[in-house]
Amino acid sequence: MRRGLDHVVHLVRDVDAAGEVYDLLGFTVGSRNHHPWGTHNRIVQTPGFFIEILEVAEPEKIPPHDGAFFSFGAFNKARLARSGEGLSMLVLEGTDPVGDKADFDAAGIGGYDLFDFSRQARRPDGSEVEVGFTLAYARDPIASETAFFTCTQRKPENFWSPQMQRHANGVTQVLGVVLVTDSPADHVSFIDTFSGCTPRRAVDGWFVTQTPRGAIDLMTPELFTERYGVAAPQGEGLRLAAVRFDTPGAADLRRGLAARRMLVEQIEGIAVVPPTAAMGATLIFERNEDAAAG
Repeated sequence: MRRGLDHVVHLVRDVDAAGEVYDLLGFTVGSRNHHPWGTHNRIVQTPGFFIEILEVAEPEKIPPHDGAFFSFGAFNKARLARSGEGLSMLVLEGTDPVGDKADFDAAGIGGYDLFDFSRQARRPDGSEVEVGFTLAYARDPIASETAFFTCTQRKPENFWSPQMQRHANGVTQVLGVVLVTDSPADHVSFIDTFSGCTPRRAVDGWFVTQTPRGAIDLMTPELFTERYGVAAPQGEGLRLAAVRFDTPGAADLRRGLAARRMLVEQIEGIAVVPPTAAMGATLIFERNEDAAAG
């Protein structure tokens, strides 16, 4: 089954401060939500994809990992203590969580129980609704800094909001995510099984996986720095380094970000917000010329 990008988790120490950063970048940011296990989040939506800005707000509530139970909260709590803020989880869209788990188990990258949960969410008009999700976890044994799962929406009509997908920076969609590792070829099989899409070699040390929603770039830290002008996140194995967005207003955005000193050195055709300005994440704004031509 081919699986498109669903969301990433941006792990931060202060979710409201991070929300202010995303607001400065021209995004519409949702209100604070609470998970029953002690993490809080705020959501930035694009069509079919979102960034989950996450804070470990009530660590005393977080359950530990236990056998086949993967603790979302425990992973992010340990990740924050070990490596600090940054992109901690890559999530693909699920439609059949039982089938996803079976695929992952059969390939030797699963072994975790499905996880179902619900929480309250607030609509733009202030009313509260219930949203629900089923998660199917996968694991790359040499990716301690990043977790992977599929997310199946049980009440998508309560979650997705066209109003929350209109952004002052003009962002219209996600273009992809970028993973870095010292040995990209060692992770090709995992990405193939996890996404259901075949990675293609671009150049030595760089593979591109085109999913139904966005690309997964897998490259060495050296290539990442050469291409985007910022250092890759530190750590062993596979690390989630960046999110790429499509915006027709990239040129205006570059000027605004440069004035706020939130932009790396000028790179042709794109605007790169570095980890020092975006709480450990690299956020990339570019113009998808294929979309523009269409």
